[in-house]
Amino acid sequence: MKLLFWLLLILAVAIGISLLAGNNDGYVLIVHPPYRLELSFNLLVLLLVGGFVLLHASLRLIDYTLRLPASVRAYKQEQHRKEGHAALLEALHALVEGRYGKAEKAAARALELGEDAGLTALVAARASHKLRQPGSRDYYLAEAERLAPQASVARLLMQAEFMLDDRQYSQAVQVLQQLDKIEPKHPPALRLGLKVQVHLNNWEQVLATLQQLEKRDAIESWQLREVRRQAHLHLMERRADRATELLAYWKKMPEEDRLNSRLAQFAAKIFLRAGNGKAAAEIVEMSLTKSWDSDLAGLLGECASDEPLKQLQQAEHWLKEHHDDAKLLLALGNMCVRQELWGKAQSYLEASLGLDPSAAAHLSLARMLEKRGDNEAAYQHYRQSLELGLTAAG
Repeated sequence: MKLLFWLLLILAVAIGISLLAGNNDGYVLIVHPPYRLELSFNLLVLLLVGGFVLLHASLRLIDYTLRLPASVRAYKQEQHRKEGHAALLEALHALVEGRYGKAEKAAARALELGEDAGLTALVAARASHKLRQPGSRDYYLAEAERLAPQASVARLLMQAEFMLDDRQYSQAVQVLQQLDKIEPKHPPALRLGLKVQVHLNNWEQVLATLQQLEKRDAIESWQLREVRRQAHLHLMERRADRATELLAYWKKMPEEDRLNSRLAQFAAKIFLRAGNGKAAAEIVEMSLTKSWDSDLAGLLGECASDEPLKQLQQAEHWLKEHHDDAKLLLALGNMCVRQELWGKAQSYLEASLGLDPSAAAHLSLARMLEKRGDNEAAYQHYRQSLELGLTAAG
């Protein structure tokens, strides 16, 4: 565009001069002894204009010739860039389509062409990992570190993920520790770390990681509750033989977790095994007050409270709202048996059997009848309890 502008300008000047000259019969005399040159003024103007144009064209040609090698290099580099970009796009499409062999080859070609070394090497590494080629995968990870050391966050995340898939949990922890120094408390790294710690059974660390994820709103609420419940279950199981330590841990737990019916049921069973029926009763009653759970209510009959009458009254109060709960009726029957309230005990146990014939209810009723000397009736219920137990086991 600039060249065209100058040519037009020169032509316009030449035409203007010619018009101004008109029928000018003037001439120009150039004397350089012993030479003498005489020519018309119009011819001189044309020669000057032509000479200028020729000089300009010659300079442009020289400039183009000098810049030609650089232009060729730039053209080739642009072609390589386009080819590399196309290869990277091909690799990404193949990767998301599950064509891992094609993705690895396209990414390798893009890497050779110099297209975004950090991203390209990681695409090739992931494709190799999916192809179960750890040698190629580790090579591409090393290339990513060598060619794009500034992109260490993505590389370390991917490396930790690969180690998790390969069950190299200790090595994954080391990689995540490196990543934490570069970008502390990075949510994707925390989520990976959570999975690693679960596999390592480091439940204290699991709870600490969950706390960090919760602060950053980086985990689904249902997943948070489920993993935290799992962690508490394992940590309570570890303390099952140390009643004092178990009770201290339970009291230290957040109230939201202590009111969880599944956790409360598990904790109550542990306390019952440890011989602490009072603590088990308190756990069950507190959780049931918050939300009703039939399985948890069934444990009331096994919890020997220090205040059995108060415990029985509370259970009978719940029965008004849950009169068709067979497990609550069974629990009431067992409470009455402990207090030797035989009539009420038999009534509750028979009501439980009427709603849901269970081996536990038949067994409780059989033992009560045996204590009262009604051996024949007790035998019948023992037999029915055994039959139901075998059916359930089968």
